Amino acid sequence: VTLHLNPISSVHIHQKPLVFLLNSPLPLVWKLKTERLAPGIRRVFFVSLGSIVQFEKGNFSLSAETEEKVFPEKNEHLLQWAQKEYGAVTSFTELKISRNIYIKVGE
Repeated sequence: VTLHLNPISSVHIHQKPLVFLLNSPLPLVWKLKTERLAPGIRRVFFVSLGSIVQFEKGNFSLSAETEEKVFPEKNEHLLQWAQKEYGAVTSFTELKISRNIYIKVGE
């Protein structure tokens, strides 16, 4: 699955830390494609067991962290866990089948 990350239109370059929970019932390769995300900013990708994140060539991977995690099974529990762990959830998306996911990051 390719994860496309771009800032919202009102943000020229996104310069804040991000945390992603990438959960799947089957192990996946998450291919990351980014545009206009500032280098050197901490970005964390938690993936379900057996999954990996592949970064594009460039400096983005130097400040990104990937960690395997056991997530709660139901989406409601995952959302509650994320809110408790991080204090807020700005976006939650559930897809049954997808090759590309487009996410706008920003305020």
